[in-house]
Amino acid sequence: MSRDLYRLALAVLHPGFEGTSAPDWLRRALGEGLGGVVLFARNAIGAPLVKELRAENPGVVVAIDEEGGTVTRLEVAAGSSFPGNRALGVVDDAGLTERVGRQIGRMLAELDITLDYAPSADVNANPANPVIGVRSFGPDPDLVARHTAAFVRGVQGAGVAACAKHFPGHGDTVTDSHLALPTVHASREELLARDLPPFRAAIEAGVRSVMTGHLLVPALDPDAPATLSRAALTELLRGELGFDGMVVTDAIEMRAVAAMASPGEIAVRALNAGADAICIGIAGEDGLREIRDAVVAAVRDGVLPEERLAEAAGRVRALSDWYAARPADREAARADVDPGVGLTAAREALTVTGTARLDRAPLVVEVNTRLSQAVDPDTPTGITAALTTLLPGTTMVRLERDAPLPDLGSPDPDGGRPVVLVVHDAARHAWVRDVMDAAVAARPDAIVVDTGVPGPPAGATHIATHGISRVSAQAAAERLTR
Repeated sequence: MSRDLYRLALAVLHPGFEGTSAPDWLRRALGEGLGGVVLFARNAIGAPLVKELRAENPGVVVAIDEEGGTVTRLEVAAGSSFPGNRALGVVDDAGLTERVGRQIGRMLAELDITLDYAPSADVNANPANPVIGVRSFGPDPDLVARHTAAFVRGVQGAGVAACAKHFPGHGDTVTDSHLALPTVHASREELLARDLPPFRAAIEAGVRSVMTGHLLVPALDPDAPATLSRAALTELLRGELGFDGMVVTDAIEMRAVAAMASPGEIAVRALNAGADAICIGIAGEDGLREIRDAVVAAVRDGVLPEERLAEAAGRVRALSDWYAARPADREAARADVDPGVGLTAAREALTVTGTARLDRAPLVVEVNTRLSQAVDPDTPTGITAALTTLLPGTTMVRLERDAPLPDLGSPDPDGGRPVVLVVHDAARHAWVRDVMDAAVAARPDAIVVDTGVPGPPAGATHIATHGISRVSAQAAAERLTR
């Protein structure tokens, strides 16, 4: 009985790990019934690593954040081959979004990865949102709903499970849940009309998993964030929306919930609320053991019903079984290579004001906006690299906040150096707009490229890529040089 209880507790835990191979503690835990593992860019992800994990537990749920655009774990060094959700929403071609989802699913199928923590189904209702932004398909619920469903169909058609996040919607927040607990100030009616349609659409499309948001939503529960709220997870998601797949928490070391209690207590509270899998981005042997033991103790003390734990473990197993039953879908997807779809989407997503072109190597000034903690810190904007490929001799200066603007020279049509200013989310950052205004005042011929949610056009030409990716940068560079 005791051994079974420990296996049930391990089955609902999904930790990440340090290093490029499976550490001994992780191998042992997998052999003892650990239900899932989360991969990050730091793990140098490849098929041999996944094979190591499956050697210890063939049914392990191997999960990854591969949204495309700014959030990529597989293509951090060069940037994603796909432009990201906002760009897809700007194009607004659901068939194209499904093709992108299928190609992301194909990449994961090649590596034998079970679950993609994507798409973001958040409606970016607040332009000041610091963590969603271009990760959302846009600010309109109907648009987000149809593209969420299309992305789910694409990924799962390739035999890989998708995950709609961050329930019940992280779009109307001004706080990054990695750092503190955001509050969604909306009535229940607003939530039903604005935030929930994309999750309904994902469920109707058969999404296999939903990720909770660490969000306080007083209209649903004034006392507990959604991850820890039975009203949100059991009454709303299960009861009203009818979702019967695996509910996984966002990483429990995020400050939004980590500041409230120990990891073990957070895990127990999440399971009691209705979560099935506990995502632990950074665990380690001691941390995993502590959380496992807390779950076991909660069952023995009558705090967590064993039936609830068994139900949660059963849903993790059901997702694993769903994946195991679809080798033919993955095989078909591996053969269905659509190499140009990401660049096609990136080109169609460009919003261009002005007609300036580059005919010689420019100075690129990258205004170093700090991206959210959901984005790997090594992710490049790619603009300088893309321009250098087309215009050898391109140079770059990175401008930190409060740093003086470098000498931009003066406009000279007979040989002066062009200036390209690269910004991110100018609409959200007053200091970025100040830098942009100063640069354009000094060089009215400057070209401005905004890789985020853009503000009003500025400069001789303004290009909004609506996302950070290798293909978005390539599309912008092509537009500026041809």
